[in-house]
Amino acid sequence: MDLGLKGKRALVMGGSRGLGRGIAEALAAEGATIALVSRTQPSLDQAALEIAAKHPGSTVFGIAGDLATPGSVPDAYRAVVERLGGIDILINNSGGPPPTSVSGVASEVWRSQFESMVLAIIGLTDLALPAMRSQKWGRILTIASSGVIQPLAAIGISNTLRSALVGWSKTLSADVAADGVTVNMLIPGFIETERLVEIDKVKAQRESKSLDQVAAESKRAIPLGRYGTVEEFGAVAAFLASAKASYVTGTLMRIDGGVIRSV
Repeated sequence: MDLGLKGKRALVMGGSRGLGRGIAEALAAEGATIALVSRTQPSLDQAALEIAAKHPGSTVFGIAGDLATPGSVPDAYRAVVERLGGIDILINNSGGPPPTSVSGVASEVWRSQFESMVLAIIGLTDLALPAMRSQKWGRILTIASSGVIQPLAAIGISNTLRSALVGWSKTLSADVAADGVTVNMLIPGFIETERLVEIDKVKAQRESKSLDQVAAESKRAIPLGRYGTVEEFGAVAAFLASAKASYVTGTLMRIDGGVIRSV
């Protein structure tokens, strides 16, 4: 299936590794031009080289920007637009907060995480939307977590703040639909990334278990019986970013192996 992404311009936050890298790979395979944005230029340069080598003919480059640093991401966005002339696809992806319960968290932590995980994402999207609406085509995809549907005990801050983005995304989807811009959220379950290993390590320490024991228990709770891959995650994102998904907006798309038990 041709997803109609050849020549589309995508900005992928956190694109040098993990879920963002998986999406960048999938978009590059479909012929999109990819701008990766994350904190460190060397890791971005390496990721761009690897993705371009894997997908000959693709254009991939990196520009450093940190959601936790005011002004950094807008500067990176402007640099991307200067190079590409615009953005057709925006992948919103923030790093996860420290694994913790939801109680007893210092207000300074809540505030800093809210600014980087919520306000920075909203601000970046506001930068990209005017041009998308003007050209009558755009895709906004925001990565959340299964915790926005079925809260996870170990990531209380994430459960809370990513849920704020659910309300924002759904509201925004109706605001911009008539202009040909779709707005959706990606809900990963247990996808095998560095972040998942970090969460498993915290659980292992808390429950005095080995990392292998924790992973085995998690996999038993997943109907498909295994962790997902970033390639599987990226494939779903590429479809939602495509011309083929022009009638899909305002959704929470689960890529979770069936682990979320609610309908």
